[in-house]
Amino acid sequence: MSASIMYGKVLADKIREEIKTDVQELVQHQIKPKLSVLIIGDNPASKTYVRMKQKACEKVGIESDVIKLQSDVSEDELLKQIELLNNDRSVHGILVQLPLPEHVNEKRVLEYIDPNKDVDGFHPINVGRLSIDQDALVPCTPLGIVALLDYYNVSIEGKHAVVIGRSNIVGKPVGQLLLNRQATVTYCHSKTQNLKEITKTADILIVAVGRAELINEEYVKEGAVVVDVGNTFLETGKVVGDVAFDQVKDIASQITPVPKGVGPMTITMLLNNTIKAAKYSM
Repeated sequence: MSASIMYGKVLADKIREEIKTDVQELVQHQIKPKLSVLIIGDNPASKTYVRMKQKACEKVGIESDVIKLQSDVSEDELLKQIELLNNDRSVHGILVQLPLPEHVNEKRVLEYIDPNKDVDGFHPINVGRLSIDQDALVPCTPLGIVALLDYYNVSIEGKHAVVIGRSNIVGKPVGQLLLNRQATVTYCHSKTQNLKEITKTADILIVAVGRAELINEEYVKEGAVVVDVGNTFLETGKVVGDVAFDQVKDIASQITPVPKGVGPMTITMLLNNTIKAAKYSM
């Protein structure tokens, strides 16, 4: 029996409609939600992401502006730009598009953003708040994953969740969100021994390592829920995830596809975080 497929677009569209209503309500309180994005240099992927974010903001009524800086911009100049946005009451969300040029200290830059405007959820204060289950701005992809699990009625409490990947952007925060929801969480990574033995015990398996089709049917327990966060472009032009979908779909009970699975949720949750940050300013 094939797994039921958890499409992100269905839920993303629903949330975006709710965001439009939130925007209208905020405007009635004289608050026009606004996201400012800083992009440094000419990285083609970064430019594409920023365009997608702008377009998504436009569709739900969130104002957005993009501040473009040269790739040789000094770290101090970048920090000055962030400070201006921190102090601008008309700006509710600040996002610095990663990756940054090598001469810029990413840690210092992310820490400089006002935590209440940190819509990426990367500031140490937001990371700390998440870790003790306080209200926080949470990284967008993990937030989207948990929203997807809820939408498709996946029970989290008491379940064993295995997260493959320990990045600050996806792996660590998604594990923390699941722990806050009473799951038992195991993190696996490149140094993990006996990976298959661990993943075969997972009720919920989340794969976020960026290695094309790393996980096949040998890693998955019968009836597990599988969330694939990977996104690799093959030379053939095909996009695949970290999970060998065709092999795993006959074992899992529920699975996200790539594309159209977790992807649509990420920018939707960025919009959601921008609304949340705007409400902080009330």
